[in-house]
Amino acid sequence: MPTDRLDGIYRAILIRRFSMSISGKNTNQGISLLTCLSLVTATMVGTGVYTSLGFQLQDQRSGFSILCLWVLGGLISLCGALSYAEVVARIPRSGGEYTYLSEIYHPSLGFMAACVSLIAGFAAPISLSAIAFGTYLHAALPLCPIRISTVGAIVLISLLHLRSLKISSLLQNGVTCVKFLLVGLFIAVGVRSAFLYPDCLRILKPQPSSLLELTRPNAGIALLFVLYAYSGWNAVTYLAGEVKNPRRTVGLSLVIGTLAVTLFYVVLNAIFLTAAPENELRGVLNVGTVAATHLIGAMGGRIMSGIIALGLLASISAMTWAGPRVTQRVGEDYPLFARLAKTRDNIPVRGILLQLMLVLGLIAFNSFETILVFAQIPLLLCLMLGVIGLIILRKKRAGLEMPDTRTSFRCPFYPLPPMIFILSALAGLSYSVASKPWIALAGVVLMLLPLILHRWITRGSHS
Repeated sequence: MPTDRLDGIYRAILIRRFSMSISGKNTNQGISLLTCLSLVTATMVGTGVYTSLGFQLQDQRSGFSILCLWVLGGLISLCGALSYAEVVARIPRSGGEYTYLSEIYHPSLGFMAACVSLIAGFAAPISLSAIAFGTYLHAALPLCPIRISTVGAIVLISLLHLRSLKISSLLQNGVTCVKFLLVGLFIAVGVRSAFLYPDCLRILKPQPSSLLELTRPNAGIALLFVLYAYSGWNAVTYLAGEVKNPRRTVGLSLVIGTLAVTLFYVVLNAIFLTAAPENELRGVLNVGTVAATHLIGAMGGRIMSGIIALGLLASISAMTWAGPRVTQRVGEDYPLFARLAKTRDNIPVRGILLQLMLVLGLIAFNSFETILVFAQIPLLLCLMLGVIGLIILRKKRAGLEMPDTRTSFRCPFYPLPPMIFILSALAGLSYSVASKPWIALAGVVLMLLPLILHRWITRGSHS
């Protein structure tokens, strides 16, 4: 699961219920293409784009090479979206990787994907969002310590979700609008500044060493930060069964949404790079604060930091709400974990508490980069298995056409998109293993343990 993707899923459900209640129509008619597009774009724009650039500048010196990485990340995500679009057309059911890997390969891989979602898909992104929240809140209000703000936000939101989902719903609906106002404000001010001071665009011009930087192992780590920011392009697959005409609508929303976010990310990072000196951005988590300070002054930077912090708070709330539902689903499917499926007033109390402990444990590492690399490796591998699943499905069902090809999404230029995604993801993972071997090993172990334990778990479940 991508960071912020459940924020969008939650909003999509609320929007759908609200619109249906007004129109008086039956909710079984399904989610529309417009809502799916809103879901994809909303879930992709989150923590990553406001935190990645500072880490990329530690190893990349050329603004041109950094923008190339963002374009490459968009291309890789688009290829994944094209591949997933046909997978959904062939398996039009909700559940994402949990459903696809179980049906295409084996239930053990579906169980593995669920475990990866629990730790790398929810606990890790919540940790990253909380760390970023504490950093941006401190920039807005220096009296708020980063560590206390980070932990306090997670504990407080978890307690709110233990009491009532209505409280967190009101909070989330309000701060979500702020996130998109921020997007428009950054771009408008940044473009105006570029027109007034065209010399700042020099950092974006290609240098003799630009392409050479992209071949170094550290570029793989920089690419992981980019792919983390693009996480969420497959968000609609978790609600595919609820979408109107999912065989085509889901695919269109994945592709159009990914293209739109790619354009936005390239423009926003270009603004970051031209707004502030490179040495002030390098190694900084809250690059949005630095850029906003140079664009609209110190007070403007503090206000912008507060707005970003509110947007991150919405992400934490959404994932805290949705994450325990995955463990609840596992509890329903595997009797050994039946206690996780028990609820109190439809609130999975044990799931929320388990997630809270995992999040606090990850924050103890106190390293944004370590958590991100650890989480992104198993998530990428699960996405790769999903994309490879398209190749398997085509071979298994070579003689069987989908019900109506005019209303079903077909991956164009097949097999090029899945091959590009697989090879690019493998390259990024290889760079990561070379640069951060122990962190990469921990990510692989996270995948292997559920596979090893699955047979024992299923045996114990039926005993």
